[in-house]
Amino acid sequence: MGDNNRKRKPQKAPSGFMLIMLVISIGLLINMFMNMGGRNNLREVDYHEFLAYLEAGRVERVEVASDRLTVILMEEEGAYIPAPPVIVPGTLGFRDIFAAQNAQQATQRALEARTIYTGRMPDPELLARLNYHGVEYQAVIVNVGFFGTMLGGIVIWVLLIFGMVFLMRRLMGGAMGGGIMPFGKSTAKMHMEKRTGITFADVAGQDEAKESLMEIVDFLHNPNKYTAIGAVQPKGALLVGPPGTGKTLLAKAVAGEAKVTFFSLAGSDFEEMFVGVGASRVRDLFKQASIHSPCIIFIDEIDAIGKSRDNQMGTSSAHEQTLNQLLAEMDGFDSSRGVVILGATNRPETLDKALLRPGRFDRRIIVELPDLKGRYDVLKVHAKKVKMSPSVDLMRIAKITPGGAGADLANMINEAALNAVRMGRSEVTQEDLMEAVELVIAGKEKKDRIMTENEKRIVAFHEVGHAMARAVQKDKKPVEKITIIPRTMGSLGYVLAAPEEERFIQTKEELLAEITVLLAGRAAEQVEFDTQTTGASNDIEKATKMARSMVSMYGMSEKFGMMGLESIQNRYLDGRAVLHVSDKTGAALDEEVRMILDECYRQAVEILEQNKEKMQKIADYLFTKETITGEEFMEMYSRQVYSFF
Repeated sequence: MGDNNRKRKPQKAPSGFMLIMLVISIGLLINMFMNMGGRNNLREVDYHEFLAYLEAGRVERVEVASDRLTVILMEEEGAYIPAPPVIVPGTLGFRDIFAAQNAQQATQRALEARTIYTGRMPDPELLARLNYHGVEYQAVIVNVGFFGTMLGGIVIWVLLIFGMVFLMRRLMGGAMGGGIMPFGKSTAKMHMEKRTGITFADVAGQDEAKESLMEIVDFLHNPNKYTAIGAVQPKGALLVGPPGTGKTLLAKAVAGEAKVTFFSLAGSDFEEMFVGVGASRVRDLFKQASIHSPCIIFIDEIDAIGKSRDNQMGTSSAHEQTLNQLLAEMDGFDSSRGVVILGATNRPETLDKALLRPGRFDRRIIVELPDLKGRYDVLKVHAKKVKMSPSVDLMRIAKITPGGAGADLANMINEAALNAVRMGRSEVTQEDLMEAVELVIAGKEKKDRIMTENEKRIVAFHEVGHAMARAVQKDKKPVEKITIIPRTMGSLGYVLAAPEEERFIQTKEELLAEITVLLAGRAAEQVEFDTQTTGASNDIEKATKMARSMVSMYGMSEKFGMMGLESIQNRYLDGRAVLHVSDKTGAALDEEVRMILDECYRQAVEILEQNKEKMQKIADYLFTKETITGEEFMEMYSRQVYSFF
């Protein structure tokens, strides 16, 4: 604490000597070039050519300098050279003055056109020749001074280089503890326990991860209990998982529970355009950590500096230096002093193998998307900060948000609170939570988008087709809501479904049933209107991806059997599949996927043909009300629908 509260010496302002030296050097350099350059736009001739002009009587005047002869030739016969006008201030207007100036410039250009120069030769008869031909001549003395000489030019360049080196040293001075820009200093934000205020009680839905991290906290509190049996404190732990699952929150909770100094920074903080600066920052970070031990170092997005040194990954020398320094520091520090390194990434496959070995990151802690119970616990944690109505059912919200990360659920609670304020309510109701779920999933209602009657009817049948296929099939999910109100994320309508129970595996029959539900929207358009629209594009994309996974990864194909044809890259990000087969096998894979989609589409058409009357009645009801609940739909589906009109 004493080191943190100690006042740091203010950095000195950049010295003006550097700027003065640069300005003087550049000015002297320009002056030297101007003096040495002379009239570089004049035509240069050989000395014997000058003598030929002289013998021919074409030389009017000669200016004799130390290194050259400037020769002004006589005017050629017939050439008209305007006489320079005399400008008397106050007697001409602006237009006349400009015309006179242009005439003067024309006269000067004509004079330069008949001016040549040649190098001065050791000719003792030069003056006699000039006198013989009656040529005017005069000596011209050019005082270039010291800085116009070769030695002066060397001095100027030395001063200029000195100024540039001085500038770079000032800029890079941060690597040695000061300077204009402290490039070498670690920019880690130091969080003490009183500033974070986060404990494991604030983290929900990650029980396994908390259990693994709790051992680290206990080791920091009671190291003797572990050293007595010969156990060694883990040097580091790598938190791996999709974005928004709470990796940073877990790291802060570890610091809050252990009540130790918490260094937090991102992997990109080490990267700079100067080679060696990243390595300097790593050294400085571990130096600070050793001073404030016991402590925790948290490096978020560690893949920015821990990326594999394989040439295929496009690494640079600066990146490799930073990574090598990090590896050396993790090997060099003594874990008994209570320094623990926590890293977080959602791209573990890109990390260098040397970084992942035991002795550096001893543990890999998976922070996955929460399950049903985890989502419910996360909602309860965030709901404590908001005034909730006693009628709120958080379990219902947890059921309809499968795949939601902790950040998504926290955002839903906040959006529900904002919606309650907009509606003038003093507490959050279930209606606010449902609206928040739809806002996060599908976007905000587009009240200004007005569909035509025909478009609205097509959308109604499309959505009812999804719901009908879901209700008819045995392996169905109950319908929560059906709406044909457009949303900002591009949907003209959607069916909100909630699973009856949390499922972690799916059978082949369940996957085929889900593909049938996805294609039932297009099937409803075909059955009712005998047409096809663009509204099924997203459904077709999802169905194709699911069918392809069945064939290429799940081993559910009769043709390929249990042969794995694709693998997942970036599992915790986009989950993109990469094909590992020949072109011929890839074509056969595409044909197998098409056969699955055709069969599921045929099944969807058959379901809707058999229930066409019910579909028409429910679609008409949805067209009128625009939104119906799952209870209304199931009641209309299971009994005579005519009583609703």
